[in-house]
Amino acid sequence: MDSLVADKYRQQMVKNSDAIKKTDDELSKSERTRGDILAASARLFRHEGYYATTMRDIAQESGIEAGSIYYHFGSKDQILSEVLDIGVRALHEKVCEIVQSAKDESKGFRETFAQLIETHLTYLLTTSDYTSANIRNYPMLSDKARAPHRDLRASYAQIWSEFLEDARDANLLRKDISVSAIRQFVLSAMNWTVEWYDVNRYPVHLLAGRMSNLILDGMCSQHSADTGGQKMNSDISFKAPEIEGKAARTRADILLAAARMLRGNGYKATTLRQIAEEADMKAGSVYYHFKSKEEIVDEVLNAGLKDLLSGVAAAADQFDAPYDHPARIATAIWTHLHFLFQASEFTSANIRSYGMLPNQFREKHGKIRHEYGKLWDSILRDAQNDDAIRSDIKIVPLRQVMLGALNWTVEWFDPNRAGMEGNLSLPEFSEMLIKLLLEGICDRKNAIAI
Repeated sequence: MDSLVADKYRQQMVKNSDAIKKTDDELSKSERTRGDILAASARLFRHEGYYATTMRDIAQESGIEAGSIYYHFGSKDQILSEVLDIGVRALHEKVCEIVQSAKDESKGFRETFAQLIETHLTYLLTTSDYTSANIRNYPMLSDKARAPHRDLRASYAQIWSEFLEDARDANLLRKDISVSAIRQFVLSAMNWTVEWYDVNRYPVHLLAGRMSNLILDGMCSQHSADTGGQKMNSDISFKAPEIEGKAARTRADILLAAARMLRGNGYKATTLRQIAEEADMKAGSVYYHFKSKEEIVDEVLNAGLKDLLSGVAAAADQFDAPYDHPARIATAIWTHLHFLFQASEFTSANIRSYGMLPNQFREKHGKIRHEYGKLWDSILRDAQNDDAIRSDIKIVPLRQVMLGALNWTVEWFDPNRAGMEGNLSLPEFSEMLIKLLLEGICDRKNAIAI
């Protein structure tokens, strides 16, 4: 998006913001009811998902009669559109303000970057449900639903790009990776926090500080990480077990179809009928193999986690002590991405649908997710104990931020577009993310020299 279009949206936001900055006394009853409906919708879209939320749900959450909603909104689609717009517009306005203020007051790059990180996280995690509702639902919406919001989202991305480009021109940002890729990496690390951050554990400003330092300087203690010993070979590839018998093959087809539907629509919007259609069979036939949708989902989620755990564990076990830590970590990162995009459709289904799963699934699969976290903690702690990872970094937050940056890539990276319009292949993409996670986004040599 060029600067003229971006400026247009900035002007629009100022106008719209002035229109909504009213006190409660200045708002009419109709305006307050409308606001209540939007706020309730944002909460439901955030936690339940757009497709799983009905107008009746919104009415109940708003405390009004279902039919009364149509006095204020023509459809659920209209409500969604306004929720999405609010979710980005307020954040866009604040980030614009910070960047402009930094220019006017000649603030340093690191100070401004940290402020931008904290602002994005604050809006996403604590300020309201609108931003998190946008982040969680937008990737799963139809092209028609996304279309009205593309320019505004592009304008927000452009603010970050211009800020990062200025830093790169000042020799503060690495030049071997494109600014657009760095921006995607930064936003990915932040956006995945909606899936794991617990405000009761530690405040957002502390999370923001840790994330800012990690993104800027990476996890490694050296200025550059030598990953030449990385192992990207067939030994870490997932091999599906041989399936014998018609019933077993049909069962496997159903599970694979369910994984694809969960990855695309989420848990609550996926029905048995959709799964049956994807598997090219009648809905009633599914019940011959599974008692319920819940049983199917349970197996898909479990398979996704088991595949990932066993794959990354095997990748790490290829190395003998004393470890080549940068290569070991790089191999584990590559393997995680390999399972997300190529090795197992069950893994990507788990990752994409996890945020809106009912508690029963979260609790049931909590143990294996915990095991996966412990595996990474062990890999990272081994590196820190041998001074390969900076001593000032806490391992658990490091792992959470790192996996967040990797997991969010399922929302925007497409390995099938490799070579098209400069798009990277999966190995190239993995190498880029490994560099950013290990070494950070800064030109550390120049930054230290300055």
